[in-house]
Amino acid sequence: MRTPRNDKDVDLSSSSPPRGEGGERGSVASDSTFDDDSALPLSPALSPMGRRRNEPERTCILTREKGERGNLIRLALGPDGHVHPDIRAKALGRGAWIGVTRAVLTIALAKGKLKGALARTFKTGDFTIPGDLPQRIEDALSRAALERLGLEARASTLLTGSERIEEAARKGALHLLYHAADAGADGNRKLDQAWRVGSDDEGSGRQGLVLSVARPILSVALGRENVVHIGVTDAGAAARVATAIGRWHDYIDFPSRSEPCETASQGSSTARCT
Repeated sequence: MRTPRNDKDVDLSSSSPPRGEGGERGSVASDSTFDDDSALPLSPALSPMGRRRNEPERTCILTREKGERGNLIRLALGPDGHVHPDIRAKALGRGAWIGVTRAVLTIALAKGKLKGALARTFKTGDFTIPGDLPQRIEDALSRAALERLGLEARASTLLTGSERIEEAARKGALHLLYHAADAGADGNRKLDQAWRVGSDDEGSGRQGLVLSVARPILSVALGRENVVHIGVTDAGAAARVATAIGRWHDYIDFPSRSEPCETASQGSSTARCT
């Protein structure tokens, strides 16, 4: 992820795939068979955050650059002859991997470059690419990230509520800190400062990251009322959450920042910072 350091025990800066052509993240690999270990792991076997030990590499069908499979997006050729996003890499059959942003993918789709790359990988041109494939991928990534937050909430590995998060932060018990897109700047700065104090990291610039969704979406995902801030208190959970959110935000090219987006509203699903 293109983020400032946002962890206690691990380095988040290496959790995004390497950049491909034109400065885009692009390392994805093509494959024609599915193996059992290609599902995203739930264990935090990361070295450092976002980089799994012995993670297999694949090659991006668009950029031809290599990258770790866990950071990439698999496209699967379904039995119906349609290409589907396979975010968890669990679908059987032929697949191909991409590692570019939504904007780059949209251009590749419009110009026929994606069709050609998939045809070479699938060794057939007899398939259909949905016109809304880029949106389907974004929807799947956001759903996976929000579901991950919900799972961690039910497992009690994260906190909500400013007072509880601030207390944990000052005790040095916080691994990750997130803010809703419509969270107030003052509240963000207060928790950021508490985190730096608790981590004995004052003056480092360490800060929580603003998410691309506002509090109503987070509240539904976590099953809690008025979720404005999220503090992750478990190292394993921090690894899982950082990977899911990082892959989503990288795909939509959402800028990492500590200040909320000015255009974010409580009813919006996704904030677009400029």
